[in-house]
Amino acid sequence: MTCALVNARLGASQDEGLAVLLAGGKIAGLVPLAELPEGTRRIDLQGRRLAAGFIDTQVNGGGGVLFNDEPTVEGIEAIGRAHRRFGTTGFLPTLISDDFSVIRRAIAAVDQAIEAGVPGVLGIHIEGPFLNPARKGIHDAEKMRALDAEGFEILTSLKRGRTLVTLAPEVVEPGVVTRLEAAGVIVAAGHTNASYETATRAFAEGLTGVTHLFNAMSPLASRRPGMVGAALENQAAWCGIIVDGRHVDPAVLRIALRCRPLDRFMLVTDAMPCVGGDAPSFELQGRTIFVRDGACYDDHGVLAGSNLDMAAAVANAHRLLGLGLDQALAMAGAAPAAFLGLSGQRGRLAPGLAADLVALDDALTVWATWIDGEMQVAG
Repeated sequence: MTCALVNARLGASQDEGLAVLLAGGKIAGLVPLAELPEGTRRIDLQGRRLAAGFIDTQVNGGGGVLFNDEPTVEGIEAIGRAHRRFGTTGFLPTLISDDFSVIRRAIAAVDQAIEAGVPGVLGIHIEGPFLNPARKGIHDAEKMRALDAEGFEILTSLKRGRTLVTLAPEVVEPGVVTRLEAAGVIVAAGHTNASYETATRAFAEGLTGVTHLFNAMSPLASRRPGMVGAALENQAAWCGIIVDGRHVDPAVLRIALRCRPLDRFMLVTDAMPCVGGDAPSFELQGRTIFVRDGACYDDHGVLAGSNLDMAAAVANAHRLLGLGLDQALAMAGAAPAAFLGLSGQRGRLAPGLAADLVALDDALTVWATWIDGEMQVAG
């Protein structure tokens, strides 16, 4: 059934004169109110802001569920449900470094979830175990290993949706990134101690992005540009940034934004089970992680993912980084869609694209979301 979303400010504009027509799970058109077909069902957004739904490429958990612990359709559904409250209409359930048996189960669960139509699932993010222990962060170094033939087969086994793999370029053989890309895998660098030269070679081989820029990677120094220097110099790759005021100082991010095109940055949450829940702690591979002051830490003070949601990330990008609201919204929608090769399907308010939308009030609090045209009021 066709319906029209009316009295909405579209994107970052103040224009309330256009209605957004939804039909068949798609955006059917943006038309002046006076031109709405007679009898069209109307949903009055009462001046709220309407934008493309948020796409999060790094979601470890939510709603009390950690994907590593529950690599099942039910686990994915619970995570998606928790994040939808905060405007996320598309996401990659993310598995941190684990055994091959767990990775296989996670990939199978994502395949089944997409086939079953679980709302919002776009694929999987496999973050490790092909990482550098020297930059392990909260990952378990004992899970890390070389990328062999079995690992390659696993990484290329998803039948539906997108596969994003985070690896350390210095721990895989030259040419592996090219082979993965040729097999349809999106490859990002993270938890890496790569030199500038190694990072630059990986970009030339087809490295597409950088996972949580600045965090868990070789830094930019005066005579050693490292992974950060290579990423900031590169004008084509996408960089995920965690804008929670804790993972990276806002001043550092503001400098980074001046180094390369804004449309090649995307907001990610790196969210843990606490998002969408109220538990003061959770378990991560045998360790207790404590949620305090809006962040997640182990008992040694190491950051362990985040307690960030996408609506808060957008607000922080606007307020802490000084970005225009249209730019912040694009980093949460259009940029990750492009990174995943989905620009022709979602991420923008344009006719023919999926009706994946979010309605926000002036405080950037989510009022409602639509996934494939199906509306759900937040709360």
